[in-house]
Amino acid sequence: MIGPYYRPQLTSMLSITHRGTGVFLSLIGAPLLLGWLVALAAGPEHYQRVSGWLASAVGQAAVWLSLACLYFHLLSGTRHLFWDSGRLLDIKAAYASGWLVLFGTAALTALTYWIAR
Repeated sequence: MIGPYYRPQLTSMLSITHRGTGVFLSLIGAPLLLGWLVALAAGPEHYQRVSGWLASAVGQAAVWLSLACLYFHLLSGTRHLFWDSGRLLDIKAAYASGWLVLFGTAALTALTYWIAR
């Protein structure tokens, strides 16, 4: 329990999530991509083994979660670049850009899923 003195805000939650997605991409997403590329370079039998795992429910969850994290991290990082340039710093713009990051992440992930199926 956080207590009666602090209520989480959209900006703080998105900042924490930005850090979390960066960690996830470093520990899960990048090794997943690297493993797929190494299997691709190693030959058909290795590639088929990795492709089989990626087609499983756990593999699909890892791929789509990594993709959603990548989109979120990209959009959130772009938002931070705007802040670094002195733009979108007032409360209304900060909240609007935060919601845009969330909706953009959902839309890009759904669009990628629709294209990939």
